[in-house]
Amino acid sequence: MIYVIGSLRSSRVPKVAAELRAAGYEVFDDWYAAGPEADDYWMTYEKARGRTYQEALAGIAANHTFDFDRRHLMRADAGVLVLPAGRSGHLELGFLVGSGKPGHILLEGEPDRWDVMYRFATGVHTDMEGLIGGLRESLPSK
Repeated sequence: MIYVIGSLRSSRVPKVAAELRAAGYEVFDDWYAAGPEADDYWMTYEKARGRTYQEALAGIAANHTFDFDRRHLMRADAGVLVLPAGRSGHLELGFLVGSGKPGHILLEGEPDRWDVMYRFATGVHTDMEGLIGGLRESLPSK
């Protein structure tokens, strides 16, 4: 199974997931159903309760979300980080790669700014064709 990582605000996530499914992969992107403002609502709710960020991270809602995502990251065979994405997405990709699983990055074309640390990824791709080819190399069963 491929875990598609990205931003709740990115309209690219469901499109990439659909293309991967069309290529024959089992894909997990159910986290996207929370909607583009889920993190904002969580922050507003926790602040209204008088909680700090650290207190909110230890709360039931944060633990539930974290456990849901981690469970599916752990059962994934590989991950694809769809850019643009923020800190959470990069941490999730790092978790997968650190767990010995292939982790690919799908850029939005050639980047304006380069980052050497993307070498940690199994592959860095500028289009779906390159991504699917890279997945086939790192997951040879497809």
